[in-house]
Amino acid sequence: QVQLVESGGRLVQAGDSLRLSCAASGRTFSRYAMGWFRQAPGKEREFVARIKWSGSSTYYADSVKGRFTISRDNAKNTVYLQMNSLKPEDTAVYYCAASLIYGGNRTYEYEYWGQGTQVTVSS
Repeated sequence: QVQLVESGGRLVQAGDSLRLSCAASGRTFSRYAMGWFRQAPGKEREFVARIKWSGSSTYYADSVKGRFTISRDNAKNTVYLQMNSLKPEDTAVYYCAASLIYGGNRTYEYEYWGQGTQVTVSS
């Protein structure tokens, strides 16, 4: 099993940068594809970014492409989401998720989830 704990969310202003971290427990972290999702009030949880177990491949939602960067450090069992040029519409609870099999863009493809960290971007 994998336990995930997100951190780094806070209130920022539009245009600011923020880095989220997701710390994973377990010795098999490097076998999992990792994803970041977000959920704004009244909306469904949506895909943000994902990274292959090796870190060799990444994929982004169109809404964050060019502004967000996902990365991982398997030695530290941690995945990151660097968020630049933040916009008010980026306001949401951000979740990291782990997938041993699929690791795609859909929530059902991920077996493990963190509790989320709140990011609020003021205009």
